[in-house]
Amino acid sequence: MMNDIYLDNAATTRCCPEAMKAMEQALAADYGNPSSMHRKGFEAEKIWKDAMKTLAGTLAVTPEEIVFTSGGTESDNMAILGAARAAGRRGKHVIISAVEHAAVANTAASLEKDGYEITVLPVDGLGLVDPDEVKRAMREDTILVSVMAVNNEVGSVQRLDEIGKAVKSAGGSAYFHTDAVQGYGKIDIDVKKCGIDLLSVSGHKLHGPKGTGFLYVKKGVRLEPIMYGGGQQRGLRSGTMNVPGAVGLAAAAARAFAGQADKGKHGAAESAAGNEREYTGRLRTLLADRLKSGVEKIVINGPAGASGMEAYAAPHILSVSVPGVRAEVLLHALEDEGIYVSAGSACSSHQMKKTHGTATLRAMGLDEALLDSTIRFSLSRENTAQEMERTAEVMASLVPALRRFS
Repeated sequence: MMNDIYLDNAATTRCCPEAMKAMEQALAADYGNPSSMHRKGFEAEKIWKDAMKTLAGTLAVTPEEIVFTSGGTESDNMAILGAARAAGRRGKHVIISAVEHAAVANTAASLEKDGYEITVLPVDGLGLVDPDEVKRAMREDTILVSVMAVNNEVGSVQRLDEIGKAVKSAGGSAYFHTDAVQGYGKIDIDVKKCGIDLLSVSGHKLHGPKGTGFLYVKKGVRLEPIMYGGGQQRGLRSGTMNVPGAVGLAAAAARAFAGQADKGKHGAAESAAGNEREYTGRLRTLLADRLKSGVEKIVINGPAGASGMEAYAAPHILSVSVPGVRAEVLLHALEDEGIYVSAGSACSSHQMKKTHGTATLRAMGLDEALLDSTIRFSLSRENTAQEMERTAEVMASLVPALRRFS
């Protein structure tokens, strides 16, 4: 019997052993409250601060610029609402892209009730924002620009350095925020070179525990808190600190940035060459090639399917459209074969029940006939070349039959 093939890593990843071990230690031994003034509290505070140092090191920033959260959604909300409320007197104009995660798009939309104006930038057919569009949209009263690092559905890698320059060259004091939930640990992000003031991360996207994340807040950036209480984390995020979650996230991040080859169920994961990004990129290319040669009329969406645009394709995401087969039908047919994929993104599944296709696919101008026929494969260091071959073989077998009965 074939082992299950999990290709929905952009929705969530399996927690790595390093993260689980660190969390167990924090839960069983270093269980004190970091705010307590006794030895147990100091022990917990130490590993908390060590986790901050580890995460700060991955971005080449200072530990004081790391604020732990419950995940990407809270980080995005903290960045957008916090920045807007802090800067409301000098301006009420916010810019986002048309392909942002709901945690950004819906949070920005909520500001309109308080008199803020939201400009939504278009994207091209590959899901990319034109930095010149950012520059043209900037105004004197612009207080925040939010453009995601990597699109969670099609894997488009935005030109963060050029977008950052466009934001800063406008001469105002607007902050630049990026939702890096799908980019952190997957692509190189230089927060200083790109002029990033705020950056959101979620732990469970990189083999860390669910319910963990952080927001990078550049020194000098002013945010109003969205949670009030005892004033923990410099007053930006009150509440007893989740020490087990923080150390688990830090352990997962340390492993991701070290680029260690996997030693789990797949042995050395096909000799990952010590570099997870290169490894998953090769797997994505292999899967794309096999699908194109084995499935008639299949369409590869985003930069991964465009010649010469490899630099703008995330290494771990492959979006494909299969004309003549509904995504939900194909998803469950693959599930019956032990292969797990998604239609769009996990967070867009509720939206898709109400609309035709996802907001991202519509913004990219995807052919109407393909909107409901698009699935996403998302990879991790735990996948293998054999799994890509098997997935392509199953697709080649299933699609003709499904088309006949559609």
